[in-house]
Amino acid sequence: MKAAAMPLPLDIRLMNALSVVLLVAAGVSALLALGWWGLQHPVFGLTRITVLGDVGHNNAATLRANVVPRVTGNFFTADLGGVRKAFKEVPWVRDAVVRREFPNRLRVFVQEHRPVAFWGSDSDTTLVNSFGEVFEANPGDVDQDGLPRLVGPQDQSAQVLAMYRQLAPLFEGVDMGLDRLTLTARGSWQAQTDTEALIELGRGAPEEVLARAQRFAQTVTQAASRYGRRTEAVLSADLRHGDGYAIKLRGVTTVSTDTPKR
Repeated sequence: MKAAAMPLPLDIRLMNALSVVLLVAAGVSALLALGWWGLQHPVFGLTRITVLGDVGHNNAATLRANVVPRVTGNFFTADLGGVRKAFKEVPWVRDAVVRREFPNRLRVFVQEHRPVAFWGSDSDTTLVNSFGEVFEANPGDVDQDGLPRLVGPQDQSAQVLAMYRQLAPLFEGVDMGLDRLTLTARGSWQAQTDTEALIELGRGAPEEVLARAQRFAQTVTQAASRYGRRTEAVLSADLRHGDGYAIKLRGVTTVSTDTPKR
């Protein structure tokens, strides 16, 4: 029979455990040193930012000139969130997606605002993009022809744009382009056409407002023709009546000008 193995003395076991700990610590230290060396190595210093995507109002060189001074760190340590924020603060840039490109580059995909309307009063130069977001831009960079003006509470710009997109085809169908749409603080809708007609659409849920506008669009041509006029003669219309609407036509009056006989 084999003799049973004797357990190692406690001091030897402690020394073995300490040796393992020291070996692991040395390995970790080596890895940390290697990592630190890698982070500081010039080969990983950022040397190029490639800009792709929408650059209609900002060319790639202009974008880099605005952003590069604010970029710190290297390939590993650069704050991508900070880089994205820096790009978004450049005029016309709506969003940016920033990615690392090994070993020393950043690749940025830029999305610009696409203006679809002016926002606010006639003196305001703010714009609304295709997502219904209000943004600031140099009005000289905008092709102002054909852009309508939307007015309403700042936090409801998307709602105003959505309503405009549904109303515009209705008015265009009767040769009354929609130049201006306003949502008042009390929730009432008003429209102004390119024929300078003021249309009171009233309050209510979007489907209610659209129903009134559809009824107007389907009958206004016939209503104007009864007086020998076309839709361009409409000066104003009030669609807030439950069973119809009232219109005022250029050159048509219901007031008699005859002098009463005594």
